[in-house]
Amino acid sequence: MSEPRPLAGVRVLDLTQFLAGPFATQILGDLGAEVIKLEAPSGDWSRSLPPHFVGPDSAYYLSVNRNKKSVVADMKSADGLALVKRLVCASDIVMENFRPGVLDRLGLVYGELAAENEGLIWCSISGFGQDGPDRDRPAYDMIVQALSGGMSMTGEPGEPAVRAGIPIGDLCAGMYGAIGVLAALEARRRTGKGRLVDVAMLDCQVAMLCYQAAYFLHSGSEPGRQGRGHASIPTYRSFDAGNDTELVITANTERMWRALCGVLQRAELADDPRFATNDDRYANRFELWPLLEAAFREKDADAWVPLLLEAGIPVGRVNTLEAALSNPQIVHRDMVLALTARDGRRVRVAGNPIKFADDEPTPAGFPPLLGENTRDVLADVLGLDEEEIAAALAAGIVGESRPREDRT
Repeated sequence: MSEPRPLAGVRVLDLTQFLAGPFATQILGDLGAEVIKLEAPSGDWSRSLPPHFVGPDSAYYLSVNRNKKSVVADMKSADGLALVKRLVCASDIVMENFRPGVLDRLGLVYGELAAENEGLIWCSISGFGQDGPDRDRPAYDMIVQALSGGMSMTGEPGEPAVRAGIPIGDLCAGMYGAIGVLAALEARRRTGKGRLVDVAMLDCQVAMLCYQAAYFLHSGSEPGRQGRGHASIPTYRSFDAGNDTELVITANTERMWRALCGVLQRAELADDPRFATNDDRYANRFELWPLLEAAFREKDADAWVPLLLEAGIPVGRVNTLEAALSNPQIVHRDMVLALTARDGRRVRVAGNPIKFADDEPTPAGFPPLLGENTRDVLADVLGLDEEEIAAALAAGIVGESRPREDRT
């Protein structure tokens, strides 16, 4: 018999929508928490985000909402707000990503709710945080990529800055949010008290600057566009290969450099005084790169990979998503999950990267329809009887699944 999931018994009230918050709560759901996704009658806006749909819901929504329950409640009504407060008091964690002050104006005030539920952990994910001169400024993923300075390093030298191909502003905030509430859970285990976790997307992007921030703060020198390679190691770079393929090598030791010259059948480069040391290669990188690329173009990436690996040189083809998501290593690690809904809908999504020894594969609950679990949560969590649930539904205080447009 398998062990319970690590967060079994932890209840999360998910007031988030779109990406950063749902990504955070999906992490918690994958780890075994009961995640109750509370939605307005119109639903999470990402449910309707084009271009791809599986039944009524978008592939975007389905990618970050597995292992959750959906409850519809109208927080703008007094009775709906009262019901949501009861759910807050019955939860261990509340996660929200409204702009600062919005929930306070609705009547969901952390300080008041924490007075009723001393162990409540409340995580707010926002663009700029709960305080500071920009707290009320709207933010999206690309905004914080730009403001953080990270986008200034992305792209080719001399060309305009470009955003990262994945929404790192949202996703990093979601990960830091999950880390924050897990730390708060551990603190509560010792003290019995919850706390407010304040995660700003911009803060997360600045943290992700890591050594580049340290380099600038030490030297005052802007790194500029990083292009295809590394700021310090000229043979830590992507190269064009034959047949319009690309590969990445990280030949960052002297042994690897000499091995690389051997594999490329360019032994003379190893003895060229321009390239004798990493410092020399860096100083003469604009002369070195065309020589290496000319050699790489003699074979396609798939031909080079085994030769380089055999020589002990880290290498990887620049994969398309098709190649990446069919990679045997990725498939073996359950990083592509096949989800099946009760109504027969199917979708494949990226999996959970957190593995535990001797654990069963990650549960894969299909993301819920809008209001799919309203009745069950009201009965099981709040103890409402059928008559009370029917009255709440009739009054429009809560909602449940209803036929919606199938956009497949």
